[in-house]
Amino acid sequence: MNKFKYFYYMFIIIVSIITINTYASYYYGENINFTKIVQKSSFSVVKISTIKKSLYSINILPENKIPEILKKFFGKVSGINIGYISNNNEVYSIGTGFIISKDGYILTNAHVVKDFDKIIVKIKNNKDYYAKIIGIDNKTDIALIKINEQNLPVINIGNSDNIKVGEEVAAIGSPFGFDQSITSGIVSAINRTLPNDIYVPFIQTDVAINPGNSGGPLLNIQGKVIGINAQIITRSGGFMGLSFSIPINFAMNIANKIKNEYIST
Repeated sequence: MNKFKYFYYMFIIIVSIITINTYASYYYGENINFTKIVQKSSFSVVKISTIKKSLYSINILPENKIPEILKKFFGKVSGINIGYISNNNEVYSIGTGFIISKDGYILTNAHVVKDFDKIIVKIKNNKDYYAKIIGIDNKTDIALIKINEQNLPVINIGNSDNIKVGEEVAAIGSPFGFDQSITSGIVSAINRTLPNDIYVPFIQTDVAINPGNSGGPLLNIQGKVIGINAQIITRSGGFMGLSFSIPINFAMNIANKIKNEYIST
């Protein structure tokens, strides 16, 4: 009888160890490898280039004062816009967005497209489209734009209400114009309120976000978008480990209101 109990308990222990190892491998091994997730989601992520004529150079650095690598790039860094004026007095900028419907609706940040004369969207197959602004909500920094195309790959929308502090996340964007760039990290906090953005309950992460990432998706380990990468807090002008994203549930609610003309621009 004692021998039977010994083998019985040994069997239980072995099964438990196998189960725990399998669980750990699934959640802490395979799932934090974003390779397949990114390959699928990246087709729905777009690079947004914007152009406007400039009569003044206020808050915009002159071309000869900007490092060569930055001259084509633009983003929001702790509320500061960085761009450059070309010889023909045009201001260029770069941002990111993602496709939320097959017929060409794209979600991004308001500061990426606001006040620009031309908006050019580049999808992953390198095809360019002119986009029009459907609507902008300045209070929440959310914009809905549209390109004239059908049967586009739509990003998988997640549920930002289920976000847990400590979970792995990844961002896809165009930092400094390098489109389809991937960075990853963890959720540091949720429901953050920033001094100048009292309307948005931000997701805080340590994902590397830089100028040009604005408007891009924050993805969970299932490849679902849970936020829009919006801004960082920095003292150096570059990434310092404090990135903030707009929860996707919040953003989609605003986007639907814009689409249905409940929000005026």
